[in-house]
Amino acid sequence: MSERRAARQGAPEPSGGHGMSWGLEDVRVTRGRTLALDGVTVPAEPGSVTVVVGGDGAGKTTCLQVLTGLLAPDSGTARRPAKEHIGYVPATAGLYTDLTVDENLDFTARAYRLSGADHDRRADQILDRTGLAGVRTRLGGHLSGGMQRKLATGMALLHAPELLVIDEPTTGVDPVSRVELWRLIAGAAADGAAVVASTTYVNEASRAARVVLLEAGKALASGTPDAILRGVSGAVGTAPGPARPAGPSWRRGANWRVWSPDGRLPDDASPVDPDFEDAVVVAALAAASPSSASASSSPPASPPAREARRER
Repeated sequence: MSERRAARQGAPEPSGGHGMSWGLEDVRVTRGRTLALDGVTVPAEPGSVTVVVGGDGAGKTTCLQVLTGLLAPDSGTARRPAKEHIGYVPATAGLYTDLTVDENLDFTARAYRLSGADHDRRADQILDRTGLAGVRTRLGGHLSGGMQRKLATGMALLHAPELLVIDEPTTGVDPVSRVELWRLIAGAAADGAAVVASTTYVNEASRAARVVLLEAGKALASGTPDAILRGVSGAVGTAPGPARPAGPSWRRGANWRVWSPDGRLPDDASPVDPDFEDAVVVAALAAASPSSASASSSPPASPPAREARRER
């Protein structure tokens, strides 16, 4: 018996079956006079991870709020299971700081009507997977930032949801905890859940089965990481030295990356095969006005996402 099926003994029946696809389709949202989402589609397939990547203000949180039913779209379609089959981790703590680790899990189990035996078994599994078994009597407010995010994710996974939605799970988290959190996320997908996570870190987006790149409420690119990489237009090169080279360019370590929409790189730039980080920056540049994409020597005023923080 699968973990998801076993965890639901004593809980409400699944709303749509394991094969149901969830997600957003052509969703438009306005907040006051601001267009927060403009025709955005976010797929959420069972057994896979979709990552929505973008900088601050790109529309990531709005996407996830519509997907979970916390916010109604102005137009478009949001497909989701019944709320009792959704696990949601907001960008805030997502736990009760005045309860212990055990008490947080116990409260969550009661909210989802898990039976005592199922609760104990699942709680032990979650504590083992998150590495929190040794601090189960510690108050949530006394946990480190990484531990808090792992506990919040574990609480969202306790009832084995059909749809797991996580808003920026690794922002401000140490490198080791980041790896452990993504192991939890991947494990949820392996158990059959549809997972949608948002991030500002480009290297995290490359882990996903599908990626949606957002900027200013619009999807600049969408597809598998390989498809987005194959979609890079023009030519990408690298140039040494402190001086910015001609044409659209951005820093990569001690050197510059250069993008030429027409494929003709400056004389001081050597061609390179673009990686996923390059693909994200090029997508943002290509979405800019034609004049800025062809002539500007500066990257977009608001980068689509933070550059990958490489753990060495």
